[in-house]
Amino acid sequence: MNGGCCAVFRLIYDSEKVVLDLDETLVCAYETSSLPAIVRHQAIDAGLKWFELECISSEKDFDGKPKINYVTVFERPGLDEFLTQLSAFADLVLFTAGLEGYAKPLVDRIDAENRFSRRLYRPSTSSTPTAYPVSTITFGKIVVHMPLTLNFLNTIAILEFREHVKDLSCISTNFCRTVIVDNNPFSFLLQPVNGIPCIPFSAGQPHDDQLLEVLLPLLKQLSQQGDVRPVLYEKFHMPEWFQKHGIPASCWATPG
Repeated sequence: MNGGCCAVFRLIYDSEKVVLDLDETLVCAYETSSLPAIVRHQAIDAGLKWFELECISSEKDFDGKPKINYVTVFERPGLDEFLTQLSAFADLVLFTAGLEGYAKPLVDRIDAENRFSRRLYRPSTSSTPTAYPVSTITFGKIVVHMPLTLNFLNTIAILEFREHVKDLSCISTNFCRTVIVDNNPFSFLLQPVNGIPCIPFSAGQPHDDQLLEVLLPLLKQLSQQGDVRPVLYEKFHMPEWFQKHGIPASCWATPG
């Protein structure tokens, strides 16, 4: 973590780059036809901002035209103020695993002021192999895989693929000043010490205060750091979290 970009005596830092997830981080969205009326009414009565949206689906109608989906979107409390204050000191990037036909019109609504300098959608995510070791015993031409806890000598790696991983290297090479906020920690498994895992947001949380009371103060604090990663490591210990979930350090791609 002590690369040249993080020189101790550096007086002027690059702008902090804050990468924001969309669904369950900034908003929550439901297909209008499947949203229970009681959930809708309770959320609206509690004061959640909401809007309805027509989105172009990746599926086709019987005549070959793209289907139109109708979506009800609830904004996380404080969203507009959060983006306004954050954009005053950080370069904002939207990075969602959602498809552009859904996400673009949604972001157009919540960011009419164009506070995001870039928007990245599902095609920009990665399918990332994660390897875990197993032992093998060969019976003739049959190979049996055993857990390493059985203490067999020969080991190989079994690959499991994680979908929609957000590799921050496609956004910035300065990892000292780059942060990603996402409700799904596996999204940032390639750069675990650059991530802030946030509590998922749903319509059943009308009094949620994560954006203004939790995330904004932390992001302001990080904007004053030459290297955000030591602070994030001490706060979240994400490398240990990933190891507990079976993802070894060899799968990370955190540059210095």
